[in-house]
Amino acid sequence: MKKYILLAGMLFSIYSSTAQGPSRLTDKLKVFIDCSTTYCDMTFIRTEINLVDFMLDRVASDVHVLITDQGTGSGGTQYQLIFFGQNLFRQMTDTIRFNTDPNSTDFERRDQLIKYIKMGLSPYVAKTKKADDVVIQMKSKDGEGDKKDSSAAPVKDPWNYWVFRIGVNGYISADAVYKSSRLSGNFSANRVTEDLKTGFEFYGGKNKTTFTLDDNGNTQKIHIDNNDYSLEHYLVKSLGGHWSWGYETTLSRNTFSNNKSRVSLETGVEYAIFPYKEVNTKFFTVAYTVDIMRAAYFDTTLYDKTKETLLGHSLESKFRFNQKWGTVSFGASYHNFLHNWKLFNLGFNSEINVRITGGLSFNVYTYAELTRDQIFLPKEGATPQEVLTRRRQLASGYNIYTYFGINYRFGSKLNNFVNPRFD
Repeated sequence: MKKYILLAGMLFSIYSSTAQGPSRLTDKLKVFIDCSTTYCDMTFIRTEINLVDFMLDRVASDVHVLITDQGTGSGGTQYQLIFFGQNLFRQMTDTIRFNTDPNSTDFERRDQLIKYIKMGLSPYVAKTKKADDVVIQMKSKDGEGDKKDSSAAPVKDPWNYWVFRIGVNGYISADAVYKSSRLSGNFSANRVTEDLKTGFEFYGGKNKTTFTLDDNGNTQKIHIDNNDYSLEHYLVKSLGGHWSWGYETTLSRNTFSNNKSRVSLETGVEYAIFPYKEVNTKFFTVAYTVDIMRAAYFDTTLYDKTKETLLGHSLESKFRFNQKWGTVSFGASYHNFLHNWKLFNLGFNSEINVRITGGLSFNVYTYAELTRDQIFLPKEGATPQEVLTRRRQLASGYNIYTYFGINYRFGSKLNNFVNPRFD
């Protein structure tokens, strides 16, 4: 029934659009496809839709199509397509959402995306002279239209919405003086509904590295072994459209970070400034959590500890805004141990990608962190050999990473041609 309602709504929208104002506003619709936060196969889109002109400049287009996506609990993807009418179409705006199957291939997801792009563009194309070339087929596949529609019936999932994943990964890299290998495995069981999100996840890996040093004919081999694993369980409960409560417990080990064993429990609440259902367009949350950790170390730490129990708390905020002029996101987090407020971690990240006007765009990504809580570092420090071979984690009071750029494009605004030669 839903697909018939969708088609009926689309035809009504086309009729309403053509009934208001001139029946033919322009010769050919100008479209700007905006996939700045997700991946779109533009070659395929231009090949499958040739009744419109694809523009490189959003300002010059009649329709700006903003495409975003979010992961679903089953492992699939929910796409959101917002069609912003511009110029003569500025009164026309629409939004379409659809989900992909978690086991669908890139080919199938690409076909599904192009189908909904066509649906969303139909009311706009109907107001151009190219409307005469549009063919609409309203026929169910394999005679499904003759069968009783059961889409309204409740669906019973034999797995009760649980999704399981298991995997093994590895790599080997070698040359005459260096050899490195890693073998890792993972397992997860997750269940996501609108009211509850819970899961169990395990990850383990082992690294082996060998350096061959030649000092005046004396050959020396250095062998390095590091391993790590983590077992995690989490649960998040919905408390309405804005509030959530949850906890996470973790058991881990990491020889690189002097972590012999670590057991932690973290719990807290999160508040969403905008309702969670608007996540594809705008997302702004603030979370406060408290945590307790029991840790044991391979070597005595800077604070003369081989094991300890620590209490802490944290505050974290995330902001993301997707609009047709670009994407802006910010994040900030703070954590400190309660027994000593000088032991803290403060981090910031930001990403801005803005189309200022026409072909002028600006982008910048920044991550900065103040680390004053590396209480796990060995008291003995690291030898020069351990530093050079990355056998031990080193002390660092901060971490900074950034990239930025300004781009300007001029010339032709059309982008209809497909030429994959020597790609």
